[in-house]
Amino acid sequence: MSDLRVGRDEPGLGFGAEPLLPNRPMLMAGATAALAAAGGGLAVLVTLTLIGWITAPHVGLGGGLAGALRSAGLLWLVAHHVEVTVHGVGRIGLLPLGLVLLPAALIERAGRWMTHEGHVTRLRDVGLAAASIAFPYALFTAAVAVASRTSVAAPSLWQAVTAGFGIALLAGGFGAARGLAPWRKLAGRIPPRARSVILGMAAALAVLVVFGAVLAAASLAVHLNAYKSAVDALNPGFGGSALLLLACLVYLPNSVVWAIAYMLGPGFAFGVGTAVSPSGSALGALPAFPMLAALPVGVRAAFPPWLGFFILLLPYLAGALAGLMTVRIAPTPLLEAAPLWGLLTGVLTAVVIGFAAKLSGGPLGAGRLVAVGPAGGEIGLVAVLEIGVTAALVAGAANWLILRTHIRRLAATLPPPDRVGSPLDRVSAPLPRLVVDETDTAGGHHIYVDPWSTDHET
Repeated sequence: MSDLRVGRDEPGLGFGAEPLLPNRPMLMAGATAALAAAGGGLAVLVTLTLIGWITAPHVGLGGGLAGALRSAGLLWLVAHHVEVTVHGVGRIGLLPLGLVLLPAALIERAGRWMTHEGHVTRLRDVGLAAASIAFPYALFTAAVAVASRTSVAAPSLWQAVTAGFGIALLAGGFGAARGLAPWRKLAGRIPPRARSVILGMAAALAVLVVFGAVLAAASLAVHLNAYKSAVDALNPGFGGSALLLLACLVYLPNSVVWAIAYMLGPGFAFGVGTAVSPSGSALGALPAFPMLAALPVGVRAAFPPWLGFFILLLPYLAGALAGLMTVRIAPTPLLEAAPLWGLLTGVLTAVVIGFAAKLSGGPLGAGRLVAVGPAGGEIGLVAVLEIGVTAALVAGAANWLILRTHIRRLAATLPPPDRVGSPLDRVSAPLPRLVVDETDTAGGHHIYVDPWSTDHET
């Protein structure tokens, strides 16, 4: 099979096209793309910081214009999920996940530019192009962390390097692959088994995100009066209101992840000794941030028992969809293998959920708010038990139904005299086209030579 290539006249439109001739070495091109992406994101946040400094100078950025630029650098690092240690307060790790979309989108464009420049002509070049962007990007992130450090606020240097490298590697590779060919052709290059697991994970995560967003929006709508009261108490003014609204928007992904943790059962905390879960909530004093008005208050459950039952049922629906997608895309003739593949899909989905839960929370100082958000390990373990086990059971049942239907169709095509005994014993026709033969490790035909044969028959 020919390699997936990109031509200058038809970028990403076919197989076997002539590759581009790059104008510069890959490392130089990657450094250029990384600096362009980092500089673009930093410029956007510098502009927003200057607007806030001009319209609301009472927030006290300190140091005049230089202090505003350092604050913009800190905000850019926060967009990469880098914790900041504030003197006299402690570590600030409850960072907005939505702000990560800014550098990720710019790096994704940088990865696509690498493909259009001719440095990515086949799938195996994607990793090299992503690494050529990630290394200089991590160096730039480290430089910003050093330049933004003051006696009041100090960003974590090691987090700046690792987060910058990780975001650049993932987003750059995603963009390079996206610029190589349309999604349909890229998906066609992935083996059916791996494609079934990936799409099953994507389906389960999409369902959980939609349900989490609906749950978070419903909670905010119920507590809308408390939200308005929090905004009025801050009295931010016109420019400050716009920035406050932007701050609420970038924290929306955090609220969706917290809602998913709520659906799974363990919920989340907002301080030591607090809990918010379907069984009830116990909260202390909260910071004056409008988005926190959506948190349910009181020791009783936030929803009626019948509605709470359906909320707890939603993760099982996501697991069922994951198992169904896994075997619908690539069934297996080995009945015992289908539940294992469904379990793998559910476990990988749980790992993503646990990692997102870990990133969605963090400390808000050294006092009572040192523990804020869901516990990533606990959420991941519960997700394995709910989503993984459900995906395994549904995958096994769906795979059995697929094979049973196929065998019945084959049995119906046999002539009447041959229908003696069980159809399972008589049918020897090929399996359905999308069935993956787990015993065929070579992906093709086997030819064996008998060394003891006199005529060397094959």
